[in-house]
Amino acid sequence: MFISELSPLFKELAQHPVSFMGGFVSGVLRLNLNEDPVKTWLNKNHCSEVSPKVTPDADNGKTSGPQRISID
Repeated sequence: MFISELSPLFKELAQHPVSFMGGFVSGVLRLNLNEDPVKTWLNKNHCSEVSPKVTPDADNGKTSGPQRISID
């Protein structure tokens, strides 16, 4: 059972080892790819933008974050 849960992890590691390890290390170190010095290093190495910026017009005026709901 435990092996079947880890099989997608090993499959991704076998298909893309460099990108998998980069993502794993950045997750372990809790690096934010949108902050310096990581952002400047990615820009200097001509890497694509990590996460595109969302403009207020693109999300139809909805705000991000917690929203109030009422449950009857």
